[in-house]
Amino acid sequence: MRTVGIICEYNPFHNGHLRQLRLARELAGEDCALICLMSGNYVQRGEAAVFSKRVRAEAAVRCGADLVLELPLTVALSSAEGFASGGVRILSALGCDFLCYGIESDDHNKIMTTAKANLDPAFDSLLRAALESGCSYPAARQRALEALGAGEGLSSPNDILAVEYCKALLRQNSPMRPLPIRRPNTYYADTLDPAAPSASALRRLLAMPSPLGEGAEQSEADEGGCRSSFGSWNRIDVRSTTSSVPVCALERLPLKGKAFEPKVQLWKLAVPEALHGLYETAPIHCMEAGERAMLAVLRTLPDEAFAALPYGAEGLWSKLMKNCRSCASVQEIVAATKSKRYTHSRVQRMLLCAFLGLTGKNLESPSPYARILAFDARGSALLRTLKSRFPLVNAGERPPDAAYYALEYRAAALYGLFAAEAPEPPNVEAALRVVSVDNSFLS
Repeated sequence: MRTVGIICEYNPFHNGHLRQLRLARELAGEDCALICLMSGNYVQRGEAAVFSKRVRAEAAVRCGADLVLELPLTVALSSAEGFASGGVRILSALGCDFLCYGIESDDHNKIMTTAKANLDPAFDSLLRAALESGCSYPAARQRALEALGAGEGLSSPNDILAVEYCKALLRQNSPMRPLPIRRPNTYYADTLDPAAPSASALRRLLAMPSPLGEGAEQSEADEGGCRSSFGSWNRIDVRSTTSSVPVCALERLPLKGKAFEPKVQLWKLAVPEALHGLYETAPIHCMEAGERAMLAVLRTLPDEAFAALPYGAEGLWSKLMKNCRSCASVQEIVAATKSKRYTHSRVQRMLLCAFLGLTGKNLESPSPYARILAFDARGSALLRTLKSRFPLVNAGERPPDAAYYALEYRAAALYGLFAAEAPEPPNVEAALRVVSVDNSFLS
C-alpha cells in the first residue's frame, strides 16, 4: 500500500485541508494511506493551537486522514527549517512513499531549484553578508538566492516552507517523492473564502474577544472587536460578521447589551460539515487567555534560563530578558524585541519556549518518538508495520524516555491555561487516549 505523509498543523482543519487530502489520494491512488504528522497543542509561529491536539486529530481522521501522529513538541516549535527537517526525518523513517505539501507557485521546479541553491556551499556566506548589510532575514535570504540565480518570485509562506521540505528531502537523501498541491488562495488572507479558507481568518473569528480599550470609539457598524494573538485590535463589522462567529464567541462580544441571534453561522461554510458539532463544543484556546501566566514565568526567569533559549544568538536572548523585565504585556515584549533581522514569529517562539521550559539543546536533539493520536481502520492496520520502523507511543502512554516525556507533560499541563473560558486541569496528557474513527462511510 502506498503511503502519503503530510506535515501539518490543522489549526484548525478546514475546507482547504479537505481538498488537499482528496487530491493527495487522487494523485497517489485511492487505496493509499494518508499519514498526517500534526503539531500538538503548540504551533510553529509560537502560539497555542486554537483547539487541542485531540480535537484537531479527530477532525483530520473524520475528513479522510487514515492516521494522525503528533509532530514532537521540539520539532513543532522549531524554525521553518527545523520544522521541515524534523518532520521529514520521521516520515522518511516510517517509509512514506510521498511527501505532500501545499504551494502557491505555479512552478514546482522553481521551488526545487531554490532548495538546491539553499544547499549550495556559497549560500551561507552570501546570506551572512546580506544580514551584515542590515537586511531583514527574509530579504537577506532572497538576496543570497538571487545571487545564485534562484528564488525569484518565491515569497509566500507556503512556498518558503515548501523550499524547506525540498531541502530536507535532498539533505537527508529521503526516498519520499514530492507531491505538491497548488493552493488557490493565500494562507494568511484577512477575509474568509469558504472554498479555500485562510486559517488565520478562521482563527480570528474563533478567537476570544476582549473589551475594547477604555475610551475607544465605536461606530454603528463597528461595535465589536477581536484581537489576534499578541497583536493589535482587528475591528469587526458586526452587521457583516456576527453570522461568521461561533455562538460561543458571540456570547463574549462587547456589544453594549445587544443580543444577536444569527440565522446562519457562516464559519461553517469554511469547515467540512462533519466537523461542525465537534468545533461547536470544543474549548477554544488563545494566547490572551494565558498571558498573565506567561508573564509570571517570564518576569521571574533567571538569566541563565534566557541564555539557554533557542534562537537567542547574537545577544537576542539578553534583549528579550531585559524587555521581559520591563514591559507590561507580552505584546509589548514582542514589539520591543523584534527587528528587521529578528522576526515577530522568532520572538514569539522564544517566549513560548521560555514559558514551557524548552532550551536550545532540547530543540537540537532528535525527537525519540512520535505519539499516535487518531486513526481509522486502515491507519490502525498500518501501525504494526510502522512501529517496527520508528518508535511510536500511544496517546497517554508513558514512554521509556523519561526526560522527553517530562517536557511533553509540562507543555500539556500549561496548555490548559490558554483556554478562553476558564483554566483547564493540568493532568490531560496522561488521560489522553487514541481516537478511533469509523470512516467506512467515506469509501
